[in-house]
Amino acid sequence: MSAVPDHMKLLDVAGSSSLTFACGYLPVDAAIIATGHEPNGYFWEGVVEYLTRGQALPVQLDPEAGMFCARGDRDQLGQLREELEKYLDDPKKITELIKDAEATGFQFDD
Repeated sequence: MSAVPDHMKLLDVAGSSSLTFACGYLPVDAAIIATGHEPNGYFWEGVVEYLTRGQALPVQLDPEAGMFCARGDRDQLGQLREELEKYLDDPKKITELIKDAEATGFQFDD
C-alpha cells in the first residue's frame, strides 16, 4: 500500500472520528478541471458515491466547497481513506474514474 497523502487527515476529536482533506490544492485538480468538473468537496462526495455504487454509506458525508469531510466509525473511515488515496495523487486514475462514471450516466454534483 502507498503512503497516505499528507493532505488527507483522519482525526479523532471528542469521541468522534472524521476524514478530511482540503480541496483546490490537490495534485489531481488540473485533471479534474480538464474533465469539466470543479475539484471541490462536493465533487469528492460524488467520487465516494460512485465508488459505493448505491450501497448504504457506513459514514456520513459532510463536504463543503473547500473541503471534503466524512464522519463516522474510525475503521470505516480508514477503509474510505485507503480507497480515496488511490485517486488524490494520480491524475490518470481520477480521469479514468470520471470517464467511467459518466459513461454509466453518473452525474457529479460539483
